[in-house]
Order: sequence, then structure tokens, then C-alpha cells
Amino acid sequence: MLRQRAHEQGLYPAPLNEGRSRNMQANRRANTKPETMLRSALHRRGLRFRKDLLLRLEGVGRVRPDIVFTARKVAVFVDGCFWHVCPQHGRYPATNDWYWSPKLRRNMERDQTVNSALRDAGWCVIRIWEHEDLDRAVSTVEGAVRASIEHIFEATGDPRQSPAAAAEAGGLRVGDGVSPAS
Repeated sequence: MLRQRAHEQGLYPAPLNEGRSRNMQANRRANTKPETMLRSALHRRGLRFRKDLLLRLEGVGRVRPDIVFTARKVAVFVDGCFWHVCPQHGRYPATNDWYWSPKLRRNMERDQTVNSALRDAGWCVIRIWEHEDLDRAVSTVEGAVRASIEHIFEATGDPRQSPAAAAEAGGLRVGDGVSPAS
């Protein structure tokens, strides 16, 4: 009933058919196949992390990276080509453009805002497209985590110290971000 009222008010379009409606409802926010494959591969390499961890950031509010290395302050997002408008595969739908164009644009703007806020808070941000080669994605994440460990050790002599504490102690700037797409 609530959904029908929203359609009537023009808040979002009515589905073309029941099959399309079921398909869109089946899209997950977390634990997508590319995300679980990446997490499994990282775990096999001995990396331990938190998944879908809530981070509260000043100016942005709440952010939930898909994979978070808390001690190393590395946040990983596995972005879907459609929802985040991949330059290689993303496209705007031809149907209901009035609804989808602003929605997808807001997603891209939110991604940029979140990236900036995380970097300002001292995090390394990694964004991986769902179509990226798994080995390449694992290498990118592992490289960022290992680089964080090396920088921390060089700055403080203590590999267990967090990047934020290392930054305060030794002037280390963490959070320049790594993008596997570039």
C-alpha cells in the first residue's frame, strides 16, 4: 500500500512488470558476490578486517565501507558498475530517466564526498569496480595495507601503532588513497 502511494505521488516510478520489481528488490547493499570473493581472497592471504563497519565522520555522518582495516585505517569499497556509474560499463537507463539520472548522480557525488571525508580523517580509500580482476584487486588492497604498516614502522618504530597516532608522532600523512581503476 505504501509503495503504491509513493508511485501515485511520483516519488519513484512504478516497475515495468513484476519480474523487474523482484529483480530490483533482490539487489543487495552488502555481501554482494564481488565483495565476498574479495573478502575471501584477502582472508586467504592472511589479512584480517571488519566488514560493513559503521564509521562516523564529521561533515558526512555515517559511512559503511565494505571492508575496513581499522588498525591501518584502510577503507575498501567494492562499487557496482550500474549504481556508481562505472566509466567502462556504467550507463544511464533509457526508461524513467527523470528518476535514475539524479539518483545515480547523487551516488557519484556521495562517493566523492565520502572519499574526501575519509582522507581528511587520515584514511586510505580504495574503490574497486565489481568487474576488476580479483587478483589485481587483492594486490591493490594488500599493497595499501602493507604500505600502511611499513610507513607506520618507519615513522614510529612500532608496527602496531595506528596511522593516526603515527601521523601525530612522526608527521606521517596517511590517506592519499589508491584507485585500482587508474
